[in-house]
Parts: sequence; C-alpha cells; structure tokens
Amino acid sequence: MIDITLLGTSSMLPLPERALSSAFLSCGGHSILFDCGEGTQTAARKAGVSLMKTDIIALTHYHGDHIFGLPGLWQTMHSMGRDEPLYITGPEGLAAALRPLVTLAGALNFEIIPVILPDGGLELETLIKGFKHGSKLTPFKTEHRVSSCGYCFTLSRAGKFMPDKAKALNVPETMFKLLQSGRSIEVDGNIITPEQVLGAPRKGLKFVFSGDTAYCDTLTEAARDADLAVFDATYAEDEQEQTAVEHGHMNFTQAAKAAAEANVKRLWLTHYSQMIKEPCEYLDLAEKIFDNAVCGYDGLSVTLEFEE
Repeated sequence: MIDITLLGTSSMLPLPERALSSAFLSCGGHSILFDCGEGTQTAARKAGVSLMKTDIIALTHYHGDHIFGLPGLWQTMHSMGRDEPLYITGPEGLAAALRPLVTLAGALNFEIIPVILPDGGLELETLIKGFKHGSKLTPFKTEHRVSSCGYCFTLSRAGKFMPDKAKALNVPETMFKLLQSGRSIEVDGNIITPEQVLGAPRKGLKFVFSGDTAYCDTLTEAARDADLAVFDATYAEDEQEQTAVEHGHMNFTQAAKAAAEANVKRLWLTHYSQMIKEPCEYLDLAEKIFDNAVCGYDGLSVTLEFEE
C-alpha cells in the first residue's frame, strides 16, 4: 500500500492555512517528499507526518515556492541526528540549483546526493536498500516557464504464489517469502526464479504528482490509469484559461480534462493562487468534466491499497 499526504497546496505566496507546494509519499517504511516549499515542516507536523527519515526529495522545478523549504528542513534533520544520505532528484539544472541551498544550510552531518533519474524511471531498491521491491519513480516532462518535470510512482504487484509449484522444485517453506517478494533463490545448486512459482502479475498501484504545468500530452500519458493524480490547478475560472497557458499552469477545468483523458481513478487539485479564497466554491467546474475530483488541502491524506 501507499500513503499520500498533501502538505502544501498554495502557489507563490504561503497563507495561514496553506503552505507552499509539497506532498509526502510513504511506502513500506520508506518515503519520498515531492517539492519542499516554505511551510512544509509546519504542515507536516500538523498532519502528523515525520520528514526526518525521508529517503528522496523529488523536485519538480527550481522556483522558490517549491524549494525554499529545503535549507530549513536539512538543518532540522541535522539537529535531529540524521546521518543517512539524502537523495535529491530534479530536472535539468539540479546541481546548480542545489549549490546555494546547501550553502545556506551550512555544515550537515549527512550527505546530500543529487540523482538524475533515467527517462525510463528507477527501481528504488537499486538506490536505497530496503525500499519495497517493485517501487519505481519515473520523471516525465511538463510544460512550465522553466525546465520542469512531474513524477510517477508505481508499485508493482507480483502474481499469486503457488506453493505446489514451489514444493515440486524442492523449495523449503522458509524460503517461500523470498520468492513471493520477487527475489530469486538457490536450491540444491539450482536457481529458482519468482516466475517459476508465481502466477501472472496483478494490477499494482500508481501515483502521479504533476508539479507546475500547463495542460500537455506528456502529463496525460504519464498519468494514464493512475489511482491518484495530484494536478496543478493554479487558476479556478474558465475565463483564466489563457492566463494559465501563458504562465505554464492549469485551471480547474484543464486539470479535470487531463484527469479524464488519463482515466485516473481520483484527482486532487492543488497549487492554488492566492486569488482563490475558497477552492471548493469552484469545484463544480472540475466535477462537470471529472466527477471524482477533490479540492486538495494541507493535511489531506489517503491510503492506496491493492485491489483484491
């Protein structure tokens, strides 16, 4: 299963009830923070989320409202005794963007390691020992005023384990769990692979975080059949569509259109302009196109679980 919590839903300007852009994903005891705008730490405490053992911070781009929370978070991690490396990924320009932030944070007792994800995504257990088998983080290009990307997190699910086949291959019951988790084993000098004792792969889970973006084909393709999509909805009204396009954002209608085209199960709107005082007053604009749309708010959370 995957736990998702929105931590910041504002754009450009933090408000008393809205921190700047961030979302937190937890899976199997490991976690990813998507963006880290001003107020992320406070929002996390209010939501009951601990950021101290975050494994990866995935940045969508390097505008201040998405990254200015980083030096403070790193200092807090340092003061709490963190000594494990922290991986940071982002679009083109990552090293240059991190340099002044690292300087601001000062000396830290843990290493910050920049990582450029391949276009096809990265199996996270190859980067971080213990990350749940089948977890994959994939970047995709988005359309904003600067180099930007969104992220797709997927958790694959193996087929049903067939103990009769395992026993026929002389696999001890004590080794069943290794095969169930997708790992090959050696028995009497023979390599037994999961494929030999598992049925066809079952439907996994998929989460998509858009970051700042205009409506674009890369977004709808990346979000295809996602269990949850968190989309930029900086502007509310349909009359603001052209403004949204010019600034590399979406309004409620465009976000809903992207969700409908991608056939996602549910949509959370986020990254509201300070002009939007009560996002729910405009929700009907999204619902007329995609009926499972929700106005995101700081602290909104959900657990995504495998289908039976």
